[in-house]
Amino acid sequence: MNNEMGEKKNLKVKVQRFGSHLSGMVMPNIGAFIAWGVITALFIDTGWLPNEQLATLVSPMLTYLLPLLIGYTGGNMVHGQRGAVVGAIATMGVIVGSDVPMFIGAMIMGPLGGWCIKKFDESFQSKIKTGFEMLVNNFSSGLIGFALAIVGFFGIGPIVTGLTHMMAQGVETIISMHLLPLANILIEPAKILFLNNAINHGILTPLGAEQVASTGKSILFLLEANPGPGLGVLLAFTFFGKGSAKSSAPGAIIIQFLGGIHEIYFPYVMMKPALLLAVIAGGVSGTFTFQLLGAGLQAAASPGSIFAILAMTPKGTYLANILGIVVGAVVSFLIAAIILKADKSSDENTFSESQKAMKAEKAQSKGQIVTKTKGNISNIDDSITNIIFACDAGMGSSAMGASVLRNKVKKAGLSLPVTNSAINNLVDSHDTLVVTQEELYERARNKAPNATFITVSNFMDSPRYDEIVDTLLGKDNENDSKSNVILDNQQTKISSIGDEKSIVFAYEDNEGSANMGATMLKKLIKDEGLSCLVDVLPITVAVNKDEGLLIVNEDNKKLVETYKGNILLVDNFVTTEKYDYIIQELKK
Repeated sequence: MNNEMGEKKNLKVKVQRFGSHLSGMVMPNIGAFIAWGVITALFIDTGWLPNEQLATLVSPMLTYLLPLLIGYTGGNMVHGQRGAVVGAIATMGVIVGSDVPMFIGAMIMGPLGGWCIKKFDESFQSKIKTGFEMLVNNFSSGLIGFALAIVGFFGIGPIVTGLTHMMAQGVETIISMHLLPLANILIEPAKILFLNNAINHGILTPLGAEQVASTGKSILFLLEANPGPGLGVLLAFTFFGKGSAKSSAPGAIIIQFLGGIHEIYFPYVMMKPALLLAVIAGGVSGTFTFQLLGAGLQAAASPGSIFAILAMTPKGTYLANILGIVVGAVVSFLIAAIILKADKSSDENTFSESQKAMKAEKAQSKGQIVTKTKGNISNIDDSITNIIFACDAGMGSSAMGASVLRNKVKKAGLSLPVTNSAINNLVDSHDTLVVTQEELYERARNKAPNATFITVSNFMDSPRYDEIVDTLLGKDNENDSKSNVILDNQQTKISSIGDEKSIVFAYEDNEGSANMGATMLKKLIKDEGLSCLVDVLPITVAVNKDEGLLIVNEDNKKLVETYKGNILLVDNFVTTEKYDYIIQELKK
């Protein structure tokens, strides 16, 4: 049984790694795809601002620029700048040797060029005589690139052209038979397994770009990027969820639907696997609507935000695209609502506890994946010189997580750089702290085995960031826990807040989020039939109160050190699981 589980895990890691390589060649160049899409939308004959001269940019960008960028990036992923140059030269061979946009050919020739020059360097770099380094390096990359370009022109180009025509015909056949919606049966579960970028940018974006070249738009850009199914699940939690999952869902909607970071809803589905039915049904119904009404985009919508989708929508297709999103959201919401309402589990089965259970199960199967020594966070030492947030694409949620920790590091007076990166771009270094999601740990560890690792279940809201900062500062967490500041959810004591049972949200410059948090907590208290005064006050006023529980953003911890009552620190007033513990204490 253990061997079978290990094989499944290894297969999953291999699939994620392969998909990441594909998407890793496209995602860094999404800006170029968007630029091409905007030019197409504006200046072709059916565009918003038809312009015959500027429309001449469309074909060269599609034929030469985009494949060359993919080939260059693919070579760079394998062997840095030298690999990038050889990969671009090799890609030029398949471009000229074919009559279709050579995205797939670029994905082959780019990494192949990088691999060939890498093997050459490994074999001959140590044998080059002093003074001949530049001569050998330049001629080796040029000659290897030349040879690969010839191979691409006569060999790879025609083969890929044939495969491309076959795939294009296959997609057209599926669309004509109205079977395209069935693709979401695979796409939606694959997204939950962090294969969303691989599917969207590694497969659908290249095929979609070829469709745009012939028809002016492509429905393929909408299959994975449709925010409707995720929106439906989050709306269901907003109205029918329980505990912190219910209170955090509205904030997650803003991040998912407006910001386009779909990863935010993955933990909600993982919490109740039956919700896969909701997102699958939402995806299938949304794609069916897209196909029925002739929807499509002129370029990839990245991230999958409603704003990005509207920006890439061609003239006359807005209603079709919007209705597809709405239908997907409604169907997903209805099914998710039925599942949540039928759930008879107690309030103890909250979102945060599900996350912790999932985390504990994965940690046990992996031997407690925290640092390179498989210890705990205290193993972070003075050798750490930079912190990197690593995810599949190096964008989206990891960028947001890096921003959160960067602010905490800055306020703590530390000078460590905090950046974000794709896992494939990680450089193995003993002085690097890598923060990644639990699902992606195996891949990240294989890429940088000597780095120190911290895993989180959610980049946007993790209490581990404070532990990281405190450890880097050399603080003794045991001493901190003895102060009046409540650092542990389980230590929240409401009994000491006085007879009126008052709770105050104390803010400095985030009054809006403090009011949202207060509204959420009031609703939780009301739903449980409890009584407690909840107020919102500036920190300068709140610290002068003699009693009551003070809820404060962790960034403002130092501003409430003089407060005599209990303090509950939260990373975010809107998305936190700590309010569940307040409810539990009020019930006592």
